[in-house]
Amino acid sequence: MNDDLENTTSEEPEVEQETFENDLPKGGQAAHKCEVRKRIEELLERKRLKELLDDSDDWDI
Repeated sequence: MNDDLENTTSEEPEVEQETFENDLPKGGQAAHKCEVRKRIEELLERKRLKELLDDSDDWDI
């Protein structure tokens, strides 16, 4: 019974890895998505910093 469990677990990661690699974008699409993600991260960071600076509750006026 333990042999059955070991055989199934060793085969599944290979199948999942192949599926994962096939789902990844290729070439120009991958580069475009990478650029878009970087831009989104930059905008979110900029928004976060702006909110910190604009937060008047922290300042004594």
